[in-house]
Amino acid sequence: MSDGKLEKPEIDYTPVCDVKLPETELLAQQGKLAQALDQLLALEKQTRQASDLASSTRVLVHIVKLCHQSGDWKLLNEYVILLSKKHGQLKQAITKMVQETMTYIENTPNLETKLELIDTLRTVTEGKIYVEVERARLTRMLSRIREDEGKINEAADVLQELQVETFGSMEKREKTDFILEQMRLTLAKKDYTRMQIISRKINTKFFAETEQQDLKLRYYELMIQHALHEEQYLNVCKYYRHVYDTPLVKEDEMKWKGILENVIYFIALSPYDNEQHDLLHRIYEDPNLIKLPLHHQLAKNFVTPELMRWPIIQQVFGDMLRKTPVFLIGDEAGEKRWGELHNRVIEHNIRVLAKYYVRIRMSRMTSLLDLTEQVNVLSNFLIKMIYFLSNKKNFLFITASRRFPCETCRIENYLC
Repeated sequence: MSDGKLEKPEIDYTPVCDVKLPETELLAQQGKLAQALDQLLALEKQTRQASDLASSTRVLVHIVKLCHQSGDWKLLNEYVILLSKKHGQLKQAITKMVQETMTYIENTPNLETKLELIDTLRTVTEGKIYVEVERARLTRMLSRIREDEGKINEAADVLQELQVETFGSMEKREKTDFILEQMRLTLAKKDYTRMQIISRKINTKFFAETEQQDLKLRYYELMIQHALHEEQYLNVCKYYRHVYDTPLVKEDEMKWKGILENVIYFIALSPYDNEQHDLLHRIYEDPNLIKLPLHHQLAKNFVTPELMRWPIIQQVFGDMLRKTPVFLIGDEAGEKRWGELHNRVIEHNIRVLAKYYVRIRMSRMTSLLDLTEQVNVLSNFLIKMIYFLSNKKNFLFITASRRFPCETCRIENYLC
C-alpha cells in the first residue's frame, strides 16, 4: 500500500479514463458486468502503478458504483475487499471508495444485507488511520442497529471499541457527540463506573462555544442521571446550574424556572460542608429566584441562622415538594430524598443550636429539633457535625470547634 504521500503521476490516465468509464458503464447496462469489471481492473492496475491518484480514485469509485447499480450486494462486498488489498493501493483512493460505498448502506434491501456491508467496510477500515473517521461512523451505525434490536450491552460494547478522543482527523464536535453516545449507552447498560471514566474524556470548556449548546445539555443530562444514581446531590445541583447558565435555557422562562427549582431542591439535599455553604449563598443571591417565591423562601430558611421547625416545613412546602419527581410520594427514591431533606433540616438546626448554646438538656434539644428523645439517633447527627460531651444528668456540652486537650479535661470534670 502507498505511504500516502502525493506524488506526481508517472503517466496521466485522465484521457483513458474519460473514454473507458463511459464504455464500461454501457457494457454493464447491456448485462455485460463481468466484462466491464475486467476492463476496469486492468485500468485500475495501470493507474495504481503509475501513482495517478485522480484516475485511480475515479476507477475505484466507478467499480463500486457499477456493482451497486447491478444490485449484486455480494459482488460489491467482494470488490471492496479486493480493491483495498491491492499492492501499493493509494490511501486517498481507498478513502474515496469507502466513502462512496457508505452512501449505499441506507439503500440495502434488508437488515442482513446492511449488516454484511457494514461488516465489510469495518473490515477494510480496521487499523487504518486514514479512514478512522469512516470506521467510527460505521461502528456507530452498527451500535444503533444493535440498540434497536434491544441488545443494549452489545451496542455499548461495540461503541467502546473505539477511542475517538485519539482521532486527529475527526472534528471536535463529532468526536464529542460520539463520546456522548458512548456515555449514554454505558449508562443504559448500568455500568456507572465506566460511564464516569468516559465522561472525563470530554473537556467541558468546549461547551463555552454557543454552537455547542445542544451537546452541553446532552452531557449534563447524562451527568445528572449518573449523580442521581450515586446520590451525589451536590454534583446534581452543580450540573443543573451548568444547564441553567446555558443561553438556550436562559432564553426560555419555562425552561430556566424548572431547572432553577431543581437547583434549589438538590442544594437543600446536599450535606453541609464549605462548598455546599458557599454554593447555597450564591444560589440564594440569584435575582431570578425571587420569581419562585416558595423556592426562594426554602433557600432563605437554609441560609438564615434560625431554627426550622419540621412540622412547619411540611405544612408550607410539603404540598409543592411531594408533587415533584424529586420528592414524589410513593416513589422509593422520592421517599428517600424526603427523609434526607428532614435530615438536612435537623442538621441545620443543630448548627443553629451550637451558635447559641454551650450547655443544653437532652430533652430540650430533642424538643427544639422536633425529635423523640432517643440519644442514639441524636448522637448520630452530633458526631457528624459538632464536638459534644454529655454527663449523667442528660446535659450536653456542644461546640462547633475542636478544643485543646486541657480545656476538654476541664469540661469533662465540670460535667461529671
